Amino acid sequence: MKYFKLFIAILIVFSKTGNILCEENIFDVNNIEITKNLKSNNEKLANRAIKKGFEKLKEKILTNTESDKLSNLKFADVKKLVSYYQIKTDEKSAQEENQVIFNVSFDREKLHRLFYERRVLYSEIINKEIYILPIFKKDNKNYVYNENFFYENWNKNNEGQLIEFILPLENIEIIQIINANKDNLLDISLSNFFKEYSNNNLALVLIEQENLKPEKIFLKTKIQGKNINKNINIMDQSFKSKKILNEKIIAQVKTDITNIIKNENLIDVRTPSFLNTKLFFSKNNDLYELNKRLNKIELIENIFVQEFNNEFTMLKIKYLGKLEKIIDKLNKEKIELKLIGEDWSLKII
Repeated sequence: MKYFKLFIAILIVFSKTGNILCEENIFDVNNIEITKNLKSNNEKLANRAIKKGFEKLKEKILTNTESDKLSNLKFADVKKLVSYYQIKTDEKSAQEENQVIFNVSFDREKLHRLFYERRVLYSEIINKEIYILPIFKKDNKNYVYNENFFYENWNKNNEGQLIEFILPLENIEIIQIINANKDNLLDISLSNFFKEYSNNNLALVLIEQENLKPEKIFLKTKIQGKNINKNINIMDQSFKSKKILNEKIIAQVKTDITNIIKNENLIDVRTPSFLNTKLFFSKNNDLYELNKRLNKIELIENIFVQEFNNEFTMLKIKYLGKLEKIIDKLNKEKIELKLIGEDWSLKII
């Protein structure tokens, strides 16, 4: 009877409690600014915030292709996806008499159901940093730090930006590498430019400008260990000034890099995976602590108890996305997942 009660307790402990416990919910959209007017009541303001928030959510987690699958979604159906919304009342928002700032939280389960029905893949990005080096080439001369509009202005406009772009500080070694390989820069491994950060997401963008010719833009990236390269074309060249054109180039490259990263982190809710693993007990509250931490991981849908004894419990974890991403998420929550022989093992760090 004692073991039966304990087993029931475990089943209760390992019920997935949804996104309300998650500290970083990717389905939350915060700081949505809505302008008030004389005809605005609270309901109208909230509706506008929900509509704007849903557009921001799509920008955050969907590629353009996947977003198109939701283009005919009615606003009444969008409202049903909302878990809750709140009006921010901090000092800044209080000073803006014509502005109301909303936070909107969309329901994970309802979104998953929608994505399932419409075959939508969404992206959850863990590592939002990328180290990037923009090189400007003109008249067969490469400019890195000085006289390089792209290096100097890359992070001037970061509003609404999903990815954090990190530029290297001025480094004589990088200049030497570029000077020694000025005619074949694209053949050089990215790790040569980012030796201290070779395990991170990396990018090099070469912008080549010649008089009376369209810009040549080549992007070389290493995203999650995978090399992805592409040529970028700016279709409309009729800009009022060279500065506006250069700003457009920065924006386009940022968009392309964001889409590459999204594509490498796509999740299909129609094809979940399962992982069998053991949790060996070292403390009395290991089960409780494990459940508390696992509930913070959105990609884990359910945990099932398969076997239980005095030494360990065998768990079956239902998850979405790639196993590598699950391992990264577990590490973040200080849970170690290791393959020992042919068996997976969990350990609370």
